[in-house]
Amino acid sequence: MGSFDVLVDDERTQLEAFVEEYRCAIEATLDGLSEEQVRRRLVSSATTLLGLLKHVTWMQRVWFEECVGGRSRRALGLVQSPDESFRVTADDTAASVTAAHQEACATARAAVADLPLDAVVTGHRRGPRTLRWVYLQVLRELAQHCGHADILREQLLAE
Repeated sequence: MGSFDVLVDDERTQLEAFVEEYRCAIEATLDGLSEEQVRRRLVSSATTLLGLLKHVTWMQRVWFEECVGGRSRRALGLVQSPDESFRVTADDTAASVTAAHQEACATARAAVADLPLDAVVTGHRRGPRTLRWVYLQVLRELAQHCGHADILREQLLAE
């Protein structure tokens, strides 16, 4: 194995590790909070901790099941827009949304398990992307929403 192979393996390992770290981090923002707290609106938008977790679940399904897997949002039973994905229903609980997130993560891992980072996936609405691009996009979105969730959690704990 040449040094280039090690670099490629390291890149994949690091991308996966960073994505996993943020997946765990956003779930952890709900730890120890009541159902009322995870639903509470603390900003002028409809953003809540539960809504953020619901959105990142949707987002990962879009990238890994639609973009990589090639199935439409409609076929996947997903709402069409990001704004809709934040909406929390009466049936949503911290446990049910966390379980849906964990299921989406497991599905995502399986979808990419045998694909190299340079694999071109064609399910994106604006054209082909590499798997590397998908990982970076998911990482960017997870990091952004973890930051939002951290601030909301801090506000809830300060009350």
